[in-house]
Amino acid sequence: MSELVRVAEIAGPPTELIFGDWYPALRAGELQEGKTAKALLLGVPLLLGRKTGGKLFAMRDLCPHRGIPLSAGWFDGETVTCKYHGWRFEPCSGQCREIPSLTSHETLDPTKIYASAFPCEERDGYAWVYLPAPGTGRVGEALPPVPEVPKFSEKFRSAHLVAELPCNVDHGIIGLMDPAHGPFVHQAWWWRSKASIHEKTKHFEPIPEGFRMSSHAPSANSAPYKLLGVYGESITTTIDFVLPNRRYETIRAGKRWFSSLTTVTPITASTCRIDVMAAWDIFYYVPFVTSVATFFGTRFVKQDQQTMIEQAEGLRFHPGLMLIDDADKPAKWYFALKEARLKGTGEHPLSGPVTLHWRS
Repeated sequence: MSELVRVAEIAGPPTELIFGDWYPALRAGELQEGKTAKALLLGVPLLLGRKTGGKLFAMRDLCPHRGIPLSAGWFDGETVTCKYHGWRFEPCSGQCREIPSLTSHETLDPTKIYASAFPCEERDGYAWVYLPAPGTGRVGEALPPVPEVPKFSEKFRSAHLVAELPCNVDHGIIGLMDPAHGPFVHQAWWWRSKASIHEKTKHFEPIPEGFRMSSHAPSANSAPYKLLGVYGESITTTIDFVLPNRRYETIRAGKRWFSSLTTVTPITASTCRIDVMAAWDIFYYVPFVTSVATFFGTRFVKQDQQTMIEQAEGLRFHPGLMLIDDADKPAKWYFALKEARLKGTGEHPLSGPVTLHWRS
């Protein structure tokens, strides 16, 4: 696991969070059969684990009886037992299976009591958890598909990166989609420099709950893209942003491909985490390609992380912020999409294709 520097929480402006969707909680490799781990998503404390047989589960890490964390108790591979009074729960459903203090004189049926449990699925090496809106009870409706990295062949390599950000999810997301920071934040011989700035024209179109940067030739001033020229094919890239927090990028060079799913997940209302999941068959047979990609990818994301740490110092003072056209237009679209989602209006900020221009 290539984990970047962990950062302490810095008090900053909180934001409203989007429930009713899937979020990556932690790496699934951390969950061995019969073992559990704790996580925090959208301010909700979670206990995750893997039952005997491999099934993942996610529960609110609180016993419904007296509020002690269930993580303080025991998991035998089938049920979770509370340390305080021994209440025992089936973790996938949350159903109580036993209350040891009950006697034959009592009529309480333990199986009618439920601890909070959430849908949990494994994709791309992550445990994804669906968090319904508060007060909606146990999930009974059909759920949206679990997000995953697009793949275009059976054989591929993969890697992931993770970094904590001391800012709310809104700042994490608009930083992720910001097209103008590259030559300044990511200055490096293997990427680009300030001297490489030039004007760009990009075409966007609306998609359900998001927008797409239409298929285009990638930036000529980015060294990694130049490497793909060895295939002698035209190179195209497509970038999608989809609520609540997902950026998909697909690069094609003939039959070869690289794709990634980057998420910015709210940990609390004022902190978040960025996860990058990538898969590719480009340079599939080149030795150490995964290690090399992870090395440079880690440096790239760490530059973003450091910038967000520095920005958090300023955000603590609740400054007024300015968004301009055209470079900040995607950020404006994000805020409009989020507001529509939270209000349930379904309104989309793009009525059709849009062309934007900026220098980077």
